[in-house]
Amino acid sequence: MTALDTAPRRASHVAASYRVTFPRLLRSEWIKLSTLRSTWWSIGLTAVLTFGIALLMAAAFQNAPGFPAINAVVIPFQFTMLLAGILGAIAVTGEYATGMIRSTFAAQPRRGAVLAAKAVVVAAFLFIASLVIFAVAAVLVAPFFSGDDAIDWRIDGTWMPILTASASMAVFALIGLAFGFMIRSGAGAIAAAVGLLFVLPIVASIFAGVSSDWEWIGWVADHLPLAAAQYAIITEPGAPVEAAEAWGTLAAWVAATALGAWAVLRTRDA
Repeated sequence: MTALDTAPRRASHVAASYRVTFPRLLRSEWIKLSTLRSTWWSIGLTAVLTFGIALLMAAAFQNAPGFPAINAVVIPFQFTMLLAGILGAIAVTGEYATGMIRSTFAAQPRRGAVLAAKAVVVAAFLFIASLVIFAVAAVLVAPFFSGDDAIDWRIDGTWMPILTASASMAVFALIGLAFGFMIRSGAGAIAAAVGLLFVLPIVASIFAGVSSDWEWIGWVADHLPLAAAQYAIITEPGAPVEAAEAWGTLAAWVAATALGAWAVLRTRDA
């Protein structure tokens, strides 16, 4: 075997030796996410909206029998989900705007690993931050309710809807992150996330009840991320979508958008 034959192997070995390991890649992604001012602005706005809407709902429904206190805690996610999606998008598009993404891919040429690391960091961060925010909101609204509608601090009472709502926020962030990789433009990725999470459900609800020929739109509306999250968080007997199906729908949205992001990463230059 000649030196020319072994040169590509040596080059491959040298390149592999400089690759960042996955734990170090996770740490790098966390540093990048946590040092963005937009990250903490988004979390701050999420907290303010959650607390404000929860307190307003508690004050309005505290004397309405049959309105559980936990509903006031988790319903604000219908508004804060947009912030989660936007945060996921800008966690990616900011790197493309500054050109830092080239350094990231140089350190770890396996683009699937970069996608996975960003997804893990963003999802974990949104889940933990949302868990804290919803828990504080539960404490704030607790004095407004009593009796059967009061906050039930058992795992199957208050904590399960809070955990579910926090996981849903992580899902919305992952969808925004995937759009960031696919579109690469901050404005474009944010528009796509807002369109899927907020605009499309409104449009679908308008046409869902027009006639029997449009019933399929109702099925589509029930399986959009927003509706699926609602059915997963607040379980009611006779709901169009059961909790298990709702979770499967959310997982399918994450898988589909992540697959699209991975496909774009493999076929397009940075």
